[in-house]
Amino acid sequence: MNGSPERLTPTQRIGYGVGDFGINLFFISTLTYLLYFYTDVFGLSAAAAGGVMLVARVVDAVTDPLMGAIAERTRSRWGRLRPYILFGALPLGASAVLTFASPAFSDSGKLWWAYLTYIAFSIAFTVVSVPYSALTASLTADYQERTVLSTIRMACAFGGGLAISVGMPILVGTFDTEAEGYLWSMLIFAALATPLLALTFAQTEERIQPPAAQRLAIRDSLRAVFINPPLLVVMVMFSCGMLSFTVRQAVAIYYFKYNLGRPDLIETWFLATLSIMFVGLVFTPKLADQYGKPGGILIGAVVTIAAALGLYFTPYDQIELIFLWGCLLALGGTPIAVLGWAMIPDTVDYAQARFGVRADGSVFAMSSFFQKLAKALGGAGVAAVLALAGYVANAEQTAASLDAIRSLMTLAPAAIMVVMIVAALSYPLSRQAHAALVSQLKT
Repeated sequence: MNGSPERLTPTQRIGYGVGDFGINLFFISTLTYLLYFYTDVFGLSAAAAGGVMLVARVVDAVTDPLMGAIAERTRSRWGRLRPYILFGALPLGASAVLTFASPAFSDSGKLWWAYLTYIAFSIAFTVVSVPYSALTASLTADYQERTVLSTIRMACAFGGGLAISVGMPILVGTFDTEAEGYLWSMLIFAALATPLLALTFAQTEERIQPPAAQRLAIRDSLRAVFINPPLLVVMVMFSCGMLSFTVRQAVAIYYFKYNLGRPDLIETWFLATLSIMFVGLVFTPKLADQYGKPGGILIGAVVTIAAALGLYFTPYDQIELIFLWGCLLALGGTPIAVLGWAMIPDTVDYAQARFGVRADGSVFAMSSFFQKLAKALGGAGVAAVLALAGYVANAEQTAASLDAIRSLMTLAPAAIMVVMIVAALSYPLSRQAHAALVSQLKT
């Protein structure tokens, strides 16, 4: 293993982290508001919107392994990964803006527009996000430094998520129509994200490099992914974490608008729940240090289950208690969001020690594939459940529709966390085992 595993400077850590602030301006926009935009603003049916989101996200997920293979084979004066972050930023912003545009087409024209723009956005997002995520393994080989780096990255990601979750409704409300508001809001957020990604390019250095003589074959990439037990467990955890988060984020706006009859509280909800995750970030490195990375995830899953069940049994008029359970849900989700990203670089080292090749692009791409597949299933699943329950946009909902929204908000995340616990208990790569891998790679 070439390069130094020493810890990064604060400037390098923050320089890397702010890229995820920019990425999450796009990620949370589509995750939280796109389904609502399609059904209640653009005028698609819930079933049609679900089809768009499923197809586009599956395309997004399928392109991840391809992007990973391209990135890990790239050779340039800027490195293997960093060029895609820089040169992909502008197309990413432009496609995001078009995704939230509302041209006055026929119903079939609107559906085609939604498919084309969201698929284009999904591909652009892959071009930037896969190399960005893989960059973690190239910045440092230190086990705890990767946890710290992932924590700072997630702090920036939560900041971007908070800006969107709270800022989007406020910005949209300042315009005459929601359609105009969503378009201009995305223009503003794209203008913020693009220079932040450029800053990440400028402030990072790919210190951990593959062996100089390495020539990756497709077989090498496949072995690094599929004959890698620690990675396979992490992919299960990634899928569960993203599926739970996607369902909660996508259904929250419906929950407040229809079940509680308080759409005015959605901004406050996102402000409270995302803000509490910053508190969780303070304790996540300590959890990982004391209980290990999978132990921290297990604790988060248990807290999430308890909070989800508490929210399910809370009456709709108990607003303060609903917010309390929501904050605990978010708190439990914090170590889940952070530690998965900190574990993936360790699985890259595992594959290199076992097979003699460093296929970090493929490892991160496959993890991203399963995460985005979970996002696709979560978003499309919410839309499908709403359609089956008889949801009609901007109308009084039936009891079946309200029950479906409530269950998606509470029982679905709890069930997913049961699988998360089983996966966390199965993770085989301890701190001591990773230290032995790093020593082996140095020799």
